[in-house]
Parts: sequence; structure tokens; C-alpha cells
Amino acid sequence: MNFTSILEAAGAYAASYFKQHASEELLYHNYDHTVAVVNAASELNQHYQLSEQDNFIVLIAAWFHDLGYLTDPLNHEIASSSLAENFLKEKGVSPVIINEVKACILATKMPQQPQNLLQQIVCDADLSHFSKDSFAEKSKNLRKELRNRCGVDISKNLWRQQTICLMEMHQYHTEYARKHWDPKKLQNLKEQKAKESPIPIASDIPKKGGKKSERPEKGIETMFRITSTNNQRLSDMADKKADILITVNSILLSAILSLLIRRLESHPHLIIPTIIILLVSAITLIYAILATRPKIPNGSFTQEDVDTQKVNLLFFGNFYKMDFEEYKKGMWKVMEDRNFLYGSLIKDIYSQGIVLGRKYKLLRIAYNVFMYGLMISIIAFLIAIFSIV
Repeated sequence: MNFTSILEAAGAYAASYFKQHASEELLYHNYDHTVAVVNAASELNQHYQLSEQDNFIVLIAAWFHDLGYLTDPLNHEIASSSLAENFLKEKGVSPVIINEVKACILATKMPQQPQNLLQQIVCDADLSHFSKDSFAEKSKNLRKELRNRCGVDISKNLWRQQTICLMEMHQYHTEYARKHWDPKKLQNLKEQKAKESPIPIASDIPKKGGKKSERPEKGIETMFRITSTNNQRLSDMADKKADILITVNSILLSAILSLLIRRLESHPHLIIPTIIILLVSAITLIYAILATRPKIPNGSFTQEDVDTQKVNLLFFGNFYKMDFEEYKKGMWKVMEDRNFLYGSLIKDIYSQGIVLGRKYKLLRIAYNVFMYGLMISIIAFLIAIFSIV
């Protein structure tokens, strides 16, 4: 199979398809973007020295990954994969290769979840603009495109905050991209944060006397960010403390069961101290495990929960079973309603505090049991030893 000629035909097909569906509204998802993705994919392919077939799969996926957007913006990954399938079937490409191309295209759907290196390369290439000098301009064009083509009108300030959030959560999948593209991406993120400013809310409307009620919006957002980060660090500390107890007591139980138990017949005076230390280790182990055992909600919410603002969409446990489109719809409502947004942040921090309180309470019990139990066990062993002397 002549992969080179098919790739050339794919490039010509993409150029022709964009020309047929030309629109002034396509400021981001256009032919230039597709070429940039193909070039980024080629850079990654060259680094990983892919075979001719794998190189073909990645580049075909790159050429076709956004063609479906021209006719179906909301489900463009599925539409793009169908276009690629039809094109490759006409070229006589094997079904195995076609399926791999389709999988690479579908992997670019947000949130990205690539399953192998080829899919990782396509996903990283698709978001390679995060690490380009032209990032700010591309971001502006994407906002304008969404407004003009999809009717999604987002203020500059809210768009910037969403962009910052996306870039902070995003991670390149390939090691090469993390090493060579992350530095510029972090610089772009820093520049976006430098431009960030509070979103006007109802409290900014002049009140009696003509004075504006000014609230430290930037300070409030910083407070949420710092509090959430501190809670996460405390949670990590609690997990590490529990891990220490689990490791120590697991070793202790293994040593007792393998070495000491078999000798109790010849040393009956050690039976009681051994039982004490076994109970102490077992109880400590149970509480340490309980402290780290996750508790996950049912993972879904209803439209009524969103309308009444009872659900916290910032916590994965409330949406991990939901369809992406339903979750996206709910998140748009959160972002459009300042009170809903702040309410969700407050709920998120409160929930973190509840979990932390439970963790540290169980850990305190575990450490107390281990500390006092160990002392009692040592005393019991000493009494047992000296009683036979």
C-alpha cells in the first residue's frame, strides 16, 4: 500500500473540503489550524520514530480530525471519523487501519482520554497551540467563532478565566510534548493570568447615593484557590500518615504471624502479649484504611438539582456517570450565574473540610491505638519475660 500517495490525497481532500465549506465565521477551526496540527503531529512522529503505518494513521487522523466541525460543530469528532472512514475505504485501506484512525480522531473529544501512543500524539498535536506564540490570538478567534457560528456569547473576562482553568487542568500526554512544549505553554498561561480581572457582578451596580458597592472579587477568588490548595495538601498529608501506619502494621502483623505464633507452644507465657500486639496492629490497620477509603456519591444529578442550585458540579462524584453534554450544559449555567458559581465553590470547600475532618479523626484514633497499644504490648512482654526469670 502506497501510504505516501494516500497522505497526499488526504491533504488535497482536506484543502478542498475547507474550500467547499468556506465561511468567514471559521476563525479557528479552519485549514490553517488543520495544517498546524498535521505539522505538530509530524514533529512528534519524527521524535518517536514511528513505523510507516503508524505515521500514516496519525497524519490521516490529523488531516481529518476537524473536518466534521464544518457540518456538525457539536459532534464533529464523530462526523470527522465518518469522513475519514469513507475516504480510506475508497482508497482500499484495511479495516484495521481505518479503525485506528477513527479511534485517534475520537480521542480528541474533550476531555481527552487517549489509550495509546498514536492517540496521545494526535491529542497533543490538536492542542499544540497552547505552546505557540500565536496562542492569545487563536484563543480570541475561537471565542469569536463560538459567538458567530454557535451563538455562544461569552464575555472576554469569563472566557479568559475559562481558558486559564482549562490550561491549568490540561497536561500533554507525550513525554516529548511535556518536555518541549510545556515551558511555552506555562508562559502563555502566566500571560493570561496577568490579564485576568474580576467579573462584574450585581454588587457592582451603583446603589443609593450613587456609590458602587466594591467587593474584593480578586481577593475572593484567591481565597478560594488558596483554601482549596491547602485542603488538598492536608488531604495528601493525611493519606501519607495513613500509609505509614498501614505499612508499619502490615509488616508487624506479618512478622508476628510468621515468626512468633509458631513459637507460642514452647513459650506459653507470651500468648497474652502476642494477642495484645495483634489486636493493636489490627485495630490500627483498620482505622488507617478507613481514613483513606474513598466514599463516592451516586455520580449523577438532575436538571432540578441544577435549577435549584443544590448540586456541586465542581466535584467529580456528582457527575462521573453523567453524559458529557448534560454536564456541559450544567457547567455553562454555573459559569453564567455568579451566585451559583460561588455557591459551588463554597460547597466544594465545605465538602473538602468534612472529608478532612473524618480523615484526621480516624487517623487520630489509629495513632492513639498504635501509640498506647504499643506501650501496653511492650509492658506485657516485659512482665511475661520477667515472670519466668
